[in-house]
Amino acid sequence: MTETFSNVYDDADRARAYADLEFPGTYYLAFRDLPVLLHKYVSGTHALDFGCGTGRSTRFLRELGFEVIGVDVSEIMLEQARGRDTQGDYRLVAGGTVPGFGTGTLDLILAAFTFDNIPTDQQKNSALRELRRLLAAGGRLVVVVSSSAIYRHEWASSFSTRDYPGNRTARDGDSVRIVMLDVPDRRPVVDIVCSDTHYRELFQAVGLCVVDVVRPLATGAESVQWVSETTIPPWTIYVLGAA
Repeated sequence: MTETFSNVYDDADRARAYADLEFPGTYYLAFRDLPVLLHKYVSGTHALDFGCGTGRSTRFLRELGFEVIGVDVSEIMLEQARGRDTQGDYRLVAGGTVPGFGTGTLDLILAAFTFDNIPTDQQKNSALRELRRLLAAGGRLVVVVSSSAIYRHEWASSFSTRDYPGNRTARDGDSVRIVMLDVPDRRPVVDIVCSDTHYRELFQAVGLCVVDVVRPLATGAESVQWVSETTIPPWTIYVLGAA
């Protein structure tokens, strides 16, 4: 992996706003099915949280019994993670490599929303190659991404796109804007559109195969007043292995 990644969350005010975010509203659906998927497909407990941010997903994995290390490109976000989780292990990704791991040593790598913010195909490709290298035999890379639909609809509590009509015509590689409603920082986040078809092409190009795909929908039985979530999946979860 030769690229150095930028991070739209590398901002002190934004990091503080996100530090207390857990799993509200639409975010709940991104994590709801992960325990079952991980139990089904992952053997072993050595895990990496790639793009851990302020540590929400790292703590989530540890609560499931994984020995997990979180890495991110933003030292500002990592400072928040360490402050909230003093027993956790959080490391900066610098110089384009994931520190402290040998080839074939990880049973699980989770990348939750990380690829939404990696701007180019070349950088995505480099990251995926590096993560594939780290997977143990039979290990799994679980990638949680925003579906293309999330940028074209309104959602229960977490996101709004109504002020950005240009999102509706965005194609693979285009920038889109989305406002998060569950944090006090209402500046729009800039993401990069990547369709299901294109993700599959990227996976195949680096020798990753799709083991399973989940597109979580709300059931309607939750104590949330859903907007689009019962009919339009906001997220896509890919379970990947080495081809």
